[in-house]
Amino acid sequence: MKINFNKGNGLVPVVIQDSRTLQMLMLGYMNEEAFEKTKKEGRVTFFSRSKNRLWTKGEESGNFLTVKSMAVDCDQDTVLIKAIPAKVVCHTGSFSCFGEKNAKGFLYELEEKIAQRIDDRSEGSYTYSLYRRGINKMAQKVGEEAVELVIEAKDDNAELFKNEAADLLYHFLILLKAKGFSLEDIEKTLENRNR
Repeated sequence: MKINFNKGNGLVPVVIQDSRTLQMLMLGYMNEEAFEKTKKEGRVTFFSRSKNRLWTKGEESGNFLTVKSMAVDCDQDTVLIKAIPAKVVCHTGSFSCFGEKNAKGFLYELEEKIAQRIDDRSEGSYTYSLYRRGINKMAQKVGEEAVELVIEAKDDNAELFKNEAADLLYHFLILLKAKGFSLEDIEKTLENRNR
């Protein structure tokens, strides 16, 4: 990954995107030292033009940005970092410097929460208790939710239909985790079918 820091007098713009939802979070600037520190530590560090020093996002608030991937554009003068925000990103208290959190991509956050509850063996968690009951019970629950969704589809109650659809998706994500697959795996399968 080669970056041309000379074009911007030693600084390059860095676009930060939520790695799960792809929502734009913020824009900052890095010099070569900030870029190397970010790569080494796995947390986004900028060069603050107002403070005239390196600044790790979250160093005061705890709202760190954990790096998932980094890419450089075709001109080698802009960096895209996909990261997981600890909490809100903007100093105003907003989720993103471009506004509030949007629901698009929330399934990836939910998938991560489900995985965490299972991996952490969260006692008292419905997700973990269902997971412990085994693959047959998880698959049966997906089947039950699918039937309930079909029944609601025949009626005209939009709220009940949406709730049953949500239940089906939730249980499907648990089953995916149990089978060792991810939502991204299923997206790739669907994408391959459309080629």
